[in-house]
Amino acid sequence: MAKIVNCWNEWDPLKRVVVGRPEGTWIANPEPGWMYNCAAAGMGLGYYGPFPEDMVNDAIEQQDGFIKMMQKRGITVDRVTVHPSQMDERGYSTPDWTQATVQGVNNPRDLFLPLGNEIMEAPGSRRARFFEYICMRDLFEKWFKEDPEFMWTAAPRPRLTSESFVPNYFWDYEWVWDDATKREKMLNWEFHLTEKEPMWDAADACRAGKDIFWQCSSVTNKAGMDWLRRYLSGRGLRLHPVTFDSTPAGYYHPWHIDVVLTLPCPGMAIVSAKKPIHTQAVTDLFRKNDWEIIVAENPVYHWKDKLTLSSTPRGQGMDGPNWISMNTFSLDPKTICVGDKETAYMDQLNKLGFEVVPVAYEKVYRFGGMLHCTTLDVYREGNCEDYFPNQ
Repeated sequence: MAKIVNCWNEWDPLKRVVVGRPEGTWIANPEPGWMYNCAAAGMGLGYYGPFPEDMVNDAIEQQDGFIKMMQKRGITVDRVTVHPSQMDERGYSTPDWTQATVQGVNNPRDLFLPLGNEIMEAPGSRRARFFEYICMRDLFEKWFKEDPEFMWTAAPRPRLTSESFVPNYFWDYEWVWDDATKREKMLNWEFHLTEKEPMWDAADACRAGKDIFWQCSSVTNKAGMDWLRRYLSGRGLRLHPVTFDSTPAGYYHPWHIDVVLTLPCPGMAIVSAKKPIHTQAVTDLFRKNDWEIIVAENPVYHWKDKLTLSSTPRGQGMDGPNWISMNTFSLDPKTICVGDKETAYMDQLNKLGFEVVPVAYEKVYRFGGMLHCTTLDVYREGNCEDYFPNQ
């Protein structure tokens, strides 16, 4: 029987990957975990509904181009399933709450964590994504039958009642707190999630064999990090919580590590110039294991999108450079896919010795994620190595 699932890091040669789908993506209705504001697109605060068909088609075209490139390189590409509930307005409920709409399945990275022969379903904090795991079940069921070593697991699913969220957080963030208060809360890891139950997003993980760097973000709470520490230590893996100081970027509500830290190959860590590592222990760990820390070139592409899941909380849409430039996807330790509009970053990576594969993907980003977000690496050739023996 075939070995299908094997992935220990972010860079080993890629042989199999799952790619999401923009079809069925909605601007989800407000919930305690987040509220989209698309005022710049002419939609009032609290609006929810599907993306226009022409935007979906544009995203499909770019995503298909990305997939064909990988297939030409011999990489097997699987796709998530779009459940019928994502194509209509049926909504769903649990015994604790009702959600009118889903968000979509464009970004499988967010809620699924590959670790060696295991893929774990994450306990995400968004009601609009609560049942997203169903869209991976066809693949998981198939792989479980075909790969005798595949471990299919799930962290305890959170209830997401009002007790799991800080009341009025987003109002206070936008209209009450000054920047100094926001920065203090960011560095103290105090966001909109309470510690009622463990919650974490898989896209906060940056994997390097026996060591996993995990962002202390707004979608991973302390209880979630503690759960991860206990679980991973049982597998002989080391968890390193890391905070970034995004004060220079003027943003104090971080989501997902793949726009602030990337590990494109053994011995190299690339960090954002405006969101540097704040956790000294992590910087020290890189240095005493002879890892080079590279500061990424600033983004150059001027994003200008009124309707996007990456809109600012005040509803201005996207207008200007964006550190999503660092959201790349490695095909092997020398080959890396980069959004084709980020010419400065591509030049930098070329000079560092990488083969850069430019990928047109800006129309996909409207649906909430770039290259790393929309992929889930399932099989990379390689084993669980110790890249940080000096702890």
